Amino acid sequence: MAETGGQDRTERATPKRLRDARKRGELPRSRELASLIVVGAGVLTLMLLGNAIAHGAARWMQRALSPDPAILEHPDGMIAHLATLLRDGFSIALPLLVAGFAAGVIAPLVLGGWNFSLQALTPRFGRIDPLKGLGRMFSGASLVELLKTVLKAGLLGAIAAVYVYTHLDHLMVLGREATESAIAHGLGLALGALAWLGAGLLLIAAIDAPHQLWSYARRLRMTRQEVRQEYKEAEGSPEVKGRLRRLQQEVAQRRMMDAVPTADVVVVNPSHYAVALKYESGRMRAPRVVAKGVDLIALTIRELAGRHKVPIVSAPPLARALYRSTRLGDEIPANLYAAVAQVLTYIYQLRNWRSQTGPAGRPPAPPVIGDVPGGEADDAA
Repeated sequence: MAETGGQDRTERATPKRLRDARKRGELPRSRELASLIVVGAGVLTLMLLGNAIAHGAARWMQRALSPDPAILEHPDGMIAHLATLLRDGFSIALPLLVAGFAAGVIAPLVLGGWNFSLQALTPRFGRIDPLKGLGRMFSGASLVELLKTVLKAGLLGAIAAVYVYTHLDHLMVLGREATESAIAHGLGLALGALAWLGAGLLLIAAIDAPHQLWSYARRLRMTRQEVRQEYKEAEGSPEVKGRLRRLQQEVAQRRMMDAVPTADVVVVNPSHYAVALKYESGRMRAPRVVAKGVDLIALTIRELAGRHKVPIVSAPPLARALYRSTRLGDEIPANLYAAVAQVLTYIYQLRNWRSQTGPAGRPPAPPVIGDVPGGEADDAA
């Protein structure tokens, strides 16, 4: 059964899928958590700088409500006075503005982190399609957002109503207090209101932030087929990798067989193993393995050696030891020097005997190789 449809997206998003989503600007975000951080920053600023802000606001209101009478006679002076009031008012509100701005910058770090995506800035003309817009408007996600907004507004409205009701007496006396005292008292009430609203936002954010994380993970879930396809794209198709390995093995085997005719000797176990050795005095510290193999490959090495008149020496323990302890191109290990020296001595003697015109006497006797390290008989021998 094909794995299609949302019900089959049971696999967690892979790191690559998460990176791709981040490039598209898709990150888990909670507006409620960001609002909580901004409100919290405002409350903290008022707690630390409330007195200074209250005194500054009182002086500002005195200057604003009691201007110098001489200014009223000169319109240009009034404009300068208004500019001064705007500047001073901005200076008084600056700590709150800076705190809000810093909170807005820091808020994304709590959930999702900062991210700059060019893809997110690319115009999407599908967004202006009226039919798709209506579909999004009446989608399940939009209804959930609407329900969240109504519940949030209801909760915060209820908190504000309770706060106003419990502090109504304090609000009513503000108009009868001196300006400076009223401003300080008003800021205290505003601080209390923000703290109560912050408590409400904390409750909402505690529900919304985990929901956003869950929704984001659910939205990026993958089917098993998608996971397998991504693995193939990242690691390469197993079929292609297998074919490449076969081609590499064929090339390596072809090169190995091309080196057999240049070997000095092929040491064999007549049943299974064949190892071709080459030694060049003055250029090599020790003989090197130029070809080796078992079974069918060993038979091919022996046939090539026979066609090119490369001497073949039967020494089963040595053949097994050479095969197991070396790789192609390696020098033979030191513990096999003595045994290989016997074989090469025999080969050189045999060459000298064959090179004589009308050789007299018998050819040299083949070497008898006894037990060598790593040359124990195997089960198949």
